[in-house]
Amino acid sequence: MSYTVPVETRIGHVHLKVSDLEKSLTFYRDLLGFEVQQYYGDSAAFISAGGYHHHIGLNTWHSKNAGPAPVKAPGLFHTAILYPTRKDLAIILKRLMEADYPLTGAADHGVSEAIYLDDPDKNGVELYWDKPKDQWPVDANGNLQMVTERLDLDELLLLAD
Repeated sequence: MSYTVPVETRIGHVHLKVSDLEKSLTFYRDLLGFEVQQYYGDSAAFISAGGYHHHIGLNTWHSKNAGPAPVKAPGLFHTAILYPTRKDLAIILKRLMEADYPLTGAADHGVSEAIYLDDPDKNGVELYWDKPKDQWPVDANGNLQMVTERLDLDELLLLAD
């Protein structure tokens, strides 16, 4: 029997194993700007944007002081954080540049523009905004045609001022 997930379904949150809770909070809270909603003892924290119970859970339950997960193994590729506008993406890019935080990539995917980086545990993080749906590239049959093209970071940064 065929089943299709309801249209209203959303990904609610991601929960990450981290090696050092404070290092992770320095990244997600202090650099990216998420707010702590709750600490769970000294081994976990739940953070969000706008007061939601949590968009990201961070814990050291099985990973305290451990090294990063192997790159060439099954697991999380990246957590994608969707910003509401292109200007918001530009502002976080400027913040990262001012903090001299290393980026691992940037791309225009046709449907979105994205900046890539790693958190302190080498978990991939994508910061992006979606272009309006009527601008998404489609072929002659109406099939979505996502791409990976160069994103002009200097041009994007102009929106941050």
